[in-house]
Amino acid sequence: MATTATDLPPVPPAAAQGHQARHLLGVPADVVVDEIEVLAMSRFVGTRWDVVPADLPGVEVPVGRMANPGEPGVLRLSRHSTLAGPYAPQGKKVDTGMPAGTTMVFDVVCPRERWDDAPRYGGDRDGLARSFPAGMPNREEERVVTWLVQAARRLGGTVRLDVAGRWDDADGGRRAPGTGTTLTPDPGVAVDLTVYSDVWLDPQAAHRVLQAVHPRVVLAMEGKPYQGPPKGIADRPLYPGEPLDDDVRRELHARADDFDIEALRAPLVLDGYGLVTDLGMDGSITVEVLGEERMPLLVRDLPWAASGAVCYHVRWDAPDLVESQREFPQAAHVVARKRAADLVGKMAVAIHAATGGEIADEADFLLDPEDL
Repeated sequence: MATTATDLPPVPPAAAQGHQARHLLGVPADVVVDEIEVLAMSRFVGTRWDVVPADLPGVEVPVGRMANPGEPGVLRLSRHSTLAGPYAPQGKKVDTGMPAGTTMVFDVVCPRERWDDAPRYGGDRDGLARSFPAGMPNREEERVVTWLVQAARRLGGTVRLDVAGRWDDADGGRRAPGTGTTLTPDPGVAVDLTVYSDVWLDPQAAHRVLQAVHPRVVLAMEGKPYQGPPKGIADRPLYPGEPLDDDVRRELHARADDFDIEALRAPLVLDGYGLVTDLGMDGSITVEVLGEERMPLLVRDLPWAASGAVCYHVRWDAPDLVESQREFPQAAHVVARKRAADLVGKMAVAIHAATGGEIADEADFLLDPEDL
């Protein structure tokens, strides 16, 4: 159900206590509250509604309660972190700093946990170093801030970070107001995709599937013949003063050689392989295929994923890795990234069509193949 800003309560000037940090998430008109909940469930195991917003009357409330008229919802992300809203983009005493087109704002409160030292690098692609110049978030606050930036990127929204104390006395006036840095993450930054499935494509089958997308896809399975240990290694100490005598050392190396020879004689079990597409000046795309037990939260509970899944990681290797980590990269990098992202999406869709399963982005948020 869509919500208009006029129906929503204003953002309150005070929310965080002295030991807490406060951040805002703003989203445009095409986002509904359900999407915020799904993205939270994709990251935080204990996600639940303490207070269900009026826009979600069909939600089951085993623990919380329904919001009263004019009351915002409260979504618990973890034991110590909550997301309240939706609120109107502006308040009587609060300038949220959200751009035009923002329809809903969510108020996020979590523990204030920062490193003691200032960031030692010049910047990052998300702008977090300039948002926290005195010390980057860690532990719980780092997890929350990372999720907020990724959620804003997915939804086409904006975050305003570290706003505690900007409209009230932070910690009774004992702490200076936060930076209140506004970030609008570029959706184009997140290029890599992963397909999770219970279907294993053998290398030749995967090659055929991806060659239909791009003719320069090649299997990358050639290794180097095993040459054995260096000659004479059993006749000299590993380091000065090694306690082993010469006979014991030779016996140990002989046993190691026997073990290696036996392993080389055993049948080859393929548990992973890769495919590479050379894009010339645009870098390359690598598809890594392997078994995986660590999966996104919304995948791991699916029946076919109970014991793990086959993962098809489709990754872009930028021609300039330093440029790829800049918050404001040069135009040439942005153009190459756009071309590579289109191809990454097509490859992920082709793999999904052949194997089924689910597609996830870099943040482990699930995607509909029709949206790629």
